[in-house]
Amino acid sequence: DGNRFAAFAAMPDEQGAAGVVILPDIRGLHRFYEELALRFAERGYAAVAIDYFGRTAGVSKRDDDFEYMPHVEETTQDGIQADTAAAVAHLREAGGDAVFTVGFCFGGRNSWLAAASGHELAGAIGFYGRPGPGRDGAPGPTQRVSELAAPILALMGGADPGIPLDEVEAFDAALAEAGVEHEVVVYPGAPHSFF
Repeated sequence: DGNRFAAFAAMPDEQGAAGVVILPDIRGLHRFYEELALRFAERGYAAVAIDYFGRTAGVSKRDDDFEYMPHVEETTQDGIQADTAAAVAHLREAGGDAVFTVGFCFGGRNSWLAAASGHELAGAIGFYGRPGPGRDGAPGPTQRVSELAAPILALMGGADPGIPLDEVEAFDAALAEAGVEHEVVVYPGAPHSFF
């Protein structure tokens, strides 16, 4: 859509057939996700970690003191999915036939929603994403389950105070009812951000 945003790409020595778009937590393109992209590349997977805040904070590098919440509140699903589409296209241009998304917290939710956004993903993986309606009432992955066009993997904390187990169970049930290939794993006693 013409937006410019920061991203971190890591390519393997020998191009494989799969790539991964990394959707960070609410902090955006934090060093943790750059390092995760490098770990994927070491294993033979091309990876691109994206930043959500190009529209509101620009593309410059930010430190740990960056106040991300005002920028999170200004993100839109259309904007996030447009940026995800650009990362998917980048990986496909680099030779990745199968492209997956993997996201964490805010990114976990957006990873699953990417499966409903026409990216032709091979799969969408989310760590402790919120599957129900957003805090603004926007439909979440559970409500959009009939649109999910890729296998779903949900990795959830059993002791996550922000995502009740009944919401996780409702997501699992909705996926099963819609016939979406999926696996929902709940780690007993694990808090939010356990990865």
